[in-house]
Amino acid sequence: MNEFGSLELRWIQGFGNKNTEFVENKTVCYTCGNHICFLNLETRTQNAFPSPGRGIGALTANGNSGIFAFSEEKLSPSIYVYSFPELQLKNELKGGAQLDYTSLALSHGGPYLGSCSSLPDHIITVWNWENAEPLCSQPQAGQDVVSLAFNPMNWLQLCSLGTASLTVWNIAKSDSLHVLQPSTIKLPAPGGTFSESQAPSSQNVSNIMAKLHQSTRARLTPSAICWTATSKLYVGCAEGFLLLVDPESHSVSVLSNPTSAESIPELRRNSFQRLTPNNNGLIAVGKESVVHLQIKGSQINIAQTWKLERPVTTVMYSPDYKTLLFSSNTGQIYVLNPAQSDRIVKIFDVLSGNFVTATLLHNDKNICVSLKESGELQLWSSDGICISSLSLQVEVTCLACCPVAHYAAVGTTTGKVLFIDLNQEQRPRLVHEVLLYHSAVDHLVFDHDGHYLFTGGSDSHIYVLEARPSKMFSVIGYTVLSGCILSLSAQCNRDMNKVKVLALCAGEEDRKKDSSLLTLLSLPTQNLGGPDSIDRHGCLSSHVLKVFTFTVPRPLTSCVLGLSEIFAYCHRSKTLQRFVLPEDKGDLSDQQGVELKPVQEVRGHPLGPASLALSPHRLWLASVGRDGLLRIRQTASMERYIELQCHSCRFGGVRNVSFSTDGCTLLTVGLKDGSLVCTNIRVKGGDVSKMNEATQYSKSTAYFLKNIFDTENPILINFPVWGQVSPVGTETPEVSGGPSVNVTERDRDDNNLLRAPPSQPTWLESRREGLLKEDQEKYSEMKKNLMETIKELRDSIQEMIRDSENQPEHFNLDVEEERRLEAMVEQEVTRVRTEIEWDIVEKCYFRDVLKRECWDTMKVISRTINAFHSDLEVLNYPLKEQTAKELEDLCRVQNMRKLEKAACSLGNLKKDLSAQEEEEEKKVQDAETATVTGSISAQLGYSNPYVYDQFSLKTIEQRINQIVLLQDVIYRVKTAFNADFEALHKQKMKELKRVRDRNKHIREIMLQLDMHEELWEPSLTNSEWPERLLAVEVSEIRAERYLTAEQKEEEERRKLEEERRLAAQADDSRERALDDMMDGVLEVKKEDILKMEIPLPEFVLTKPDIQWSEEEKKVFKEYEKKAKELSEEKEKYKKLLEIEIKKLHQSTKEATERFDENLAKLLEKKVNCTVAIYQEELKITYLVESVLREEEMRSQEQELKLQLEKMLAYKDETEERLKKLEDEVELLQETYDNVVLEDKSLDKDFRRAFSDLPSHMVDCLYKMFKRRPRAQKMRAQMDNSNNSDPFKENRLCGSQAPDAFSQMLRAMDELDAPANIPEGLSTVAWEKFCHVRRTKVESEQKVKTKALTLAEMQAFLQKKRNEDKAAQEEIKNLSKALESLHRRRTDLLMDTMVQIILKQGQVEVTTTDPTADNADTDFILYHRSVVDNLRNVIRTLAEQKITSMVACKDVRKGMIQLEWENKVMRKQIEDLYDKEKNIKMLQLSEEQQKMTHRSKSDQESHTSKQISSLEKSIALMETTHKKSVQQRLRKIEQLNKRAAAKTKKSADLEQQLPEMHVTVSELRHICEAAAMAENEAAAQEERYQEIVKRSKLKELARAQAENLAFLGAEVERLTMKNFPSLDQLKH
Repeated sequence: MNEFGSLELRWIQGFGNKNTEFVENKTVCYTCGNHICFLNLETRTQNAFPSPGRGIGALTANGNSGIFAFSEEKLSPSIYVYSFPELQLKNELKGGAQLDYTSLALSHGGPYLGSCSSLPDHIITVWNWENAEPLCSQPQAGQDVVSLAFNPMNWLQLCSLGTASLTVWNIAKSDSLHVLQPSTIKLPAPGGTFSESQAPSSQNVSNIMAKLHQSTRARLTPSAICWTATSKLYVGCAEGFLLLVDPESHSVSVLSNPTSAESIPELRRNSFQRLTPNNNGLIAVGKESVVHLQIKGSQINIAQTWKLERPVTTVMYSPDYKTLLFSSNTGQIYVLNPAQSDRIVKIFDVLSGNFVTATLLHNDKNICVSLKESGELQLWSSDGICISSLSLQVEVTCLACCPVAHYAAVGTTTGKVLFIDLNQEQRPRLVHEVLLYHSAVDHLVFDHDGHYLFTGGSDSHIYVLEARPSKMFSVIGYTVLSGCILSLSAQCNRDMNKVKVLALCAGEEDRKKDSSLLTLLSLPTQNLGGPDSIDRHGCLSSHVLKVFTFTVPRPLTSCVLGLSEIFAYCHRSKTLQRFVLPEDKGDLSDQQGVELKPVQEVRGHPLGPASLALSPHRLWLASVGRDGLLRIRQTASMERYIELQCHSCRFGGVRNVSFSTDGCTLLTVGLKDGSLVCTNIRVKGGDVSKMNEATQYSKSTAYFLKNIFDTENPILINFPVWGQVSPVGTETPEVSGGPSVNVTERDRDDNNLLRAPPSQPTWLESRREGLLKEDQEKYSEMKKNLMETIKELRDSIQEMIRDSENQPEHFNLDVEEERRLEAMVEQEVTRVRTEIEWDIVEKCYFRDVLKRECWDTMKVISRTINAFHSDLEVLNYPLKEQTAKELEDLCRVQNMRKLEKAACSLGNLKKDLSAQEEEEEKKVQDAETATVTGSISAQLGYSNPYVYDQFSLKTIEQRINQIVLLQDVIYRVKTAFNADFEALHKQKMKELKRVRDRNKHIREIMLQLDMHEELWEPSLTNSEWPERLLAVEVSEIRAERYLTAEQKEEEERRKLEEERRLAAQADDSRERALDDMMDGVLEVKKEDILKMEIPLPEFVLTKPDIQWSEEEKKVFKEYEKKAKELSEEKEKYKKLLEIEIKKLHQSTKEATERFDENLAKLLEKKVNCTVAIYQEELKITYLVESVLREEEMRSQEQELKLQLEKMLAYKDETEERLKKLEDEVELLQETYDNVVLEDKSLDKDFRRAFSDLPSHMVDCLYKMFKRRPRAQKMRAQMDNSNNSDPFKENRLCGSQAPDAFSQMLRAMDELDAPANIPEGLSTVAWEKFCHVRRTKVESEQKVKTKALTLAEMQAFLQKKRNEDKAAQEEIKNLSKALESLHRRRTDLLMDTMVQIILKQGQVEVTTTDPTADNADTDFILYHRSVVDNLRNVIRTLAEQKITSMVACKDVRKGMIQLEWENKVMRKQIEDLYDKEKNIKMLQLSEEQQKMTHRSKSDQESHTSKQISSLEKSIALMETTHKKSVQQRLRKIEQLNKRAAAKTKKSADLEQQLPEMHVTVSELRHICEAAAMAENEAAAQEERYQEIVKRSKLKELARAQAENLAFLGAEVERLTMKNFPSLDQLKH
């Protein structure tokens, strides 16, 4: 690389989604692409620091020490540690990871850094970054770690937060030895309860075995952690729980449980995302807000809540705890200073997300315009400050700035081009839009002089738009290229007044990512909008647009156009190429398909594909690639270049690059890192002229375009916001891109903004629709005539078709159409036939598989036998053929048993027993065989003689052999039953054949007797004849059979042969003559008697009986005699035939009933066989279970042995390490004792050193020798922190000891000052004294350091001793577990499970769950008399209990009765009290009040007067009542008469009612059919009126209710006023 200059970073913008950290009290840092940005919270200035490696991974910082560290992103990444603000590299840490780091953490004090690597090692490492050495590490410890945090009070504790786990790592330290020891915190279950006890469990065997097989359970998910000043942990969970964890005791307490009713409502729906402590509580970040929690013990309260405009993801205090920082992953940073105010101030606001593109405006301010994927358009100043933004609320794809006016064109994914006015930098406006595509706009390019705007999309259309606002951004026309456009660039040649556009087009054979086809378009700069420039559809005409096509040897991914050359990038060869264009001679034919060869080719980017950009003065070529590098080359000599790592290659590198107008500033946009980088070009040496040339070109271009700019820009300023009224004096273009969009509506509804509905046409579609309308208006009359002609032709053709159908022969008028249809039908038939054939092949394959698996492999197929006269059904046992391995195992086991029996018989020879003893022993054995063997298979005669006795199964091998033998017994039982089954099945087949033969005979007899009766003829079902299921009968096929040509010929040939055979039989005259003469037989059979008939004499038919002669009468009498005899013979024969039929039926019935009896016996045998099989299978199950338990115990034993071996090895290692530590401690103890002696000797040698001085002076110096600086003063020098720091006291950090000693020495310098010299002491003696005292101080410090180191090593040694004891205890426990397991294995082998057959009622067991782990499966067998006695005792006790329960019930019933009576009396008392109260409050009328004031005589006279008046009134009312009764009676008579008339009339109407119903229904149907819509409208109106009426009535009812309530209250008031109560009268 021959550099001609350098690239300098000017500014960078963007925000990574990673953490934000304080590097000092007023400065925070965060990642942005390949840089680390530092933001000053007071001045709001921003600085960027580029990564020295490849990319930036994890980031952490320590604001107390001004140290920040980050990892790079590459294989075997390093960790860089820098200091701030010097930005000086402290150290580079290597070797901690192979691929990446997931988290980093710096300790609050001391040079310690914690790191966690990713795959494959997952190593947690603690580093000393000062000397770049790892102190300790633990592999496979951070599989799911997302963050690390040191304890601020003790750097020897490190907490790792995982996605579902929480671990505290304690760093055990002994001098220079460091060991990481994990302590996993078990969080509670989601319900807030602990599924397992936190207390240490007892070390017994059951706990060890349970620990081996402990199942995992669901627990809370930790999401945020922070340390407290007491070295405890606050843990926030994703489920909303807040926990307090003590790492020392491993105890977990729940501070906030969102599922409990006592929880704070604001925290129930909260999910803790970040925590930070303060002096009186905790700051917690939730999903919607940030809360300040005050925690006192287990009580928690919300002190303050902050809600910001964006969700907060990070909260932290500054190192001095004066500033609270909030940051969001969307790019906002807020600051709160609690000591000054409660107002949160937004310091930084850069929307996160990836940039799509960025470019610079064509002015002197170097204002940058950027676009984000979310549709946010932003303007940046030359210093990188965001000026303004405009949310377009649509996905964007590209951006271009116009050189003749201050506006930007934006392409969207919906196919629109938006025009944004940027004259008011604080308020950009959308002034115009046009819809060109239904897909995304991929490319937007202005020519350098601002004549045209070119657009490109995926549909190969290039549109040319007017770039000047004075022409309303109208669309001039379009052209179509030969493929998808991959790259687009433009140049303007002022000398030739031409604009050239270069497009890289992907053909059909290309991969849509690169192409070998270049298309060059040439347009004039003037007179392009004339009528001859485009055709009617808007396509540019050939005499205006010149198209040249070129090909290149290798496919290109991007290219850019110069004046007479092309610069391109080939990704396949990773090279930059330069092509020279041929001269334009004006002949299009000579410029089509010309192959260009590169005149220069240099090496490109290591990672591609790359994008290119040419500077405006065409002297510099910029290239960017996926490697994140920006390279600048001189177009004259492409070998020389300068480069800068702008973006990270891990996030895709650079998306695109753009130049400023002067060519000295560049903008690059990252693909996925969300950063925007601005760089400047600095040229050195003799290349400064290039920079001057670029500046001069920029000035000349600005001067050339100044007049145009002054003309066009005011017009643009007068444009209204898109959707409002057009400015005065301007005309709306004829074809727009769509309907107007109001900006206010855009703010209310995001879906309505800038998104064309599916029905909105593009510019081209609108133009075509306009042309279509014009053509329709122009040719409407012609179309009308054509339609009429077509209609006439259609009618004539239809008539011809009808005539053709009536003709005997049809003629096809359209042969080609017929052939096309036939070909189409044939093609469809072929396709359907192919599908059917493949379907048949698939089904045949499945059939073969199923048949092979379920049919061919079966030795005995599943078959049933059904009874003839019942529903009885017997199924056989389906059997597969025994495999060779099964037979081999069986043979092996039988041979083994033969040997065992032979050995047993030889070893157990007994004396000869007497015959009587042998007989008795045999009887006992026969009686006990069925019970003890546990199966009835021996009784059935199917037992295997080699089966073991159940009581002799002591080893696993014997049990396995027993399983093989029992399987053979089951096979024998099934085989024997299947043999009987097959015999009975054959018998049924014979019976069926006999039944068919009898039925055939019966039918012959019935035919002779001319009888018609349905016969019972059984048959085999599918279950009895399963082979029938595999054969398809012709009757089962319902579809028409398809025959091939060969099959059809064979069928025809067979039919012809059959016809010839029948014809030959028909021509056999000899046979026909014999049949006619002898009726088919040579003698008369007895069966033919019924067919015999005696013919009548001929005269009977020809003469009447009066004319018969005597001879004829004799003949007739003989005829009658023969006829009578024949009739009697026929009757006898019929009776014989009927008796034969009955015998045949009876024999059929008896045979089938006998078969049913045999089938019932077979069923009984099947039941016994099934019982025997189940019994043997149960024994097999027990044996298999015992074998599995034995295998499980064996595996447990192996696991325990493995653990014991590991523990023994660990014990040996621990003992060796312990011995080594004891030696080191002993050596350090000796060193410490020596240091102490040296320190004491210094104290003793003090007076000897100053023996030449007077004694009083020596005493004074000795006092000064013992004096030390005050601790309060040193603490005041050290403690300058704020009171809000919760960690300000008692920090235990490794770097505080040297800091304290250095402060001690500084304080000693003050004591050594000349002002403290005692009077009379010389300077030389004072200097000697100061030297001696400083030596003493250093010795004391050395003693303290050695003492601390010794204490530390002794504590570490004691800890190791405790670990050694714990390992010894664990070894003991494992040994006990092994011994217990051995005992269990022995018990399992000795305690054999025996199956015993007992009758029902002989055994009783408890109904415990046999599947439970603690179920008692050991049963004791008792005699039946014991059980009966126990039942009698239980029955007696039950009767006594029932008697006592009845007595208790009676007592309880009496108590309830008394309670009820008491309750009734209490209610009566309450009623009497209420009556008394009502009497007191009784209201009296006016007369009653007067009566109370009268005397007794006056009251009696008044009462008598009232009685007399009432009697008169009663008499008058009685007379009146009598008169009214008479009137009512007369009226009733009249009503009865009228009712009779109405009844008669109703009867007449009921007779007419059916006819009226018919008439009414007909009228109703007519009315409904005629006025359905009117009825519906009337019904709707009626319903509406009812609703209105109902609402009015409700309002009226409500008003009346209010009036009634008011009147009721008024009545009550007046009543109380006029009618006082009795209580009021008393007073």
